[in-house]
Amino acid sequence: MKRNKPSLRGWVHLSVTQRKPPHGDRGPFYLTGFGNEFSSEDPRCPGALPEGQNNPQVCPYNLHAEQLSGSAFTCPRSANKRSWLYRIIPSVRHKPFTVMHHGSLTDNWNEVEPDPNQLRWLPFPIPKVAEKKVDFVMGLNTVCGAGDSRARNGIAIHVYTCNTSMIDRSFYNSDGDFLIVPQQGKIFVTTEFGKMIVEPNEICVIQQGMHFSVEVFGETRGYVLEVYGAHFELPDLGPIGANGLANPRDFLVPVAWYEDYTVAGGYTIISKYQGKLFSALQDHSPFNVVAWHGNYTPYKYNLENFMVINCVAFDHADPSIFTVLTAKSVRPGVAIADFVIFPPRWGVADHTFRPPYYHRNCMSEFMGLIKGHYEAKEGGFLPGGGSLHSIMTPHGPDADCFEKNSKAALKPERVAEGTMAFMFESSFSMAVTRWGMDTCRRLDKDYYRCWEPLRSHFDPHWTPSSQKAKGLGGVQEPLRGNDGP
Repeated sequence: MKRNKPSLRGWVHLSVTQRKPPHGDRGPFYLTGFGNEFSSEDPRCPGALPEGQNNPQVCPYNLHAEQLSGSAFTCPRSANKRSWLYRIIPSVRHKPFTVMHHGSLTDNWNEVEPDPNQLRWLPFPIPKVAEKKVDFVMGLNTVCGAGDSRARNGIAIHVYTCNTSMIDRSFYNSDGDFLIVPQQGKIFVTTEFGKMIVEPNEICVIQQGMHFSVEVFGETRGYVLEVYGAHFELPDLGPIGANGLANPRDFLVPVAWYEDYTVAGGYTIISKYQGKLFSALQDHSPFNVVAWHGNYTPYKYNLENFMVINCVAFDHADPSIFTVLTAKSVRPGVAIADFVIFPPRWGVADHTFRPPYYHRNCMSEFMGLIKGHYEAKEGGFLPGGGSLHSIMTPHGPDADCFEKNSKAALKPERVAEGTMAFMFESSFSMAVTRWGMDTCRRLDKDYYRCWEPLRSHFDPHWTPSSQKAKGLGGVQEPLRGNDGP
């Protein structure tokens, strides 16, 4: 029997184990925690979760039991990821997949010649709905990446620019996990596990193999970090101790919700497999999971909840202290990818150049800006744009930032107020795609000019006693070039 599709706003429910929306409005409710063993059932079907076993001969409500494995069966228990889904129709019932063309989503890292230069992109334009309707999947564009989705080891960085909701379409990624960073416009994400609203300054992670669909509310833009062969984890805290950075209790997992309706013209399932898109038709919604339990789920996180660690005496700590999530490689301490943020915080370091230091790195650094102005480059690096500093390519504050902060009064001050910049850092040497280098037409050819005004302040007559006479704290004497005042 054909059923009408329920309203996206009419599904909300609450149980004693769920967190209310942050502003008290109607919207999704969530379970809390990171990597926990969760269980949830839609309250329209109480008792839908089988008791005492995963796969009974006949499930409650005559549902189908289906396991979703995010790790090998024999992984150590601490790394074993799986969930059991109890659904109206198993996901195996669909027509054959066929190739679906999408020219700017790729894992071909040999489209253009390597370029070791510092690269910066102006904000990526969002298509106007009057000109062309573009949903989340068709709005994905690959900027750079490295590795191999078939070998299950690598990374890709995409941007999405879209203006239309996915209607009777869902997407899943066979290659890896998506970490989604909205920059303009909130997204309403429907998954097999339930629903999430994700706004700018929040992130969500959709792990490998999970069906999801994205509804938008106008012109929408954001960034996607994709990793192959690993899942995101919380970073180890070491001597920081038991608490700090992104606390597990602040991660939110959707609660079970299902829809049961048929689509006469066919519901489209889109799969990303070995870097290509494929589509298949079925006559029903894939979001027909009535109940589920397990530790392999989608989740979201509000970046405002990050507990910042910073220097309180002198020097500038390495940016690893701002790591929210990491996808580890097989080498201890080396990541396939880290997701790092630069949130509002206090700067109090004495006799210290407080902005980020000049740097050459054995890692690749892609940066994006959600809002505000990045402290090391207040001009040119804009919300919705990005930059890539490749392995061993020098980078750091522009000339204006250096001059200003070399002379600043070193009093306690708020840093990055009203701003949220982030970094996707990877041990892979990333290649830029043809879309990122040419097709998007957003590459800032003049980026290198922000460092051209840097000049020498070398003083061959400097002595330790003269430095001591000037004092190490407070206002420093204005810098002079070696060619005189």
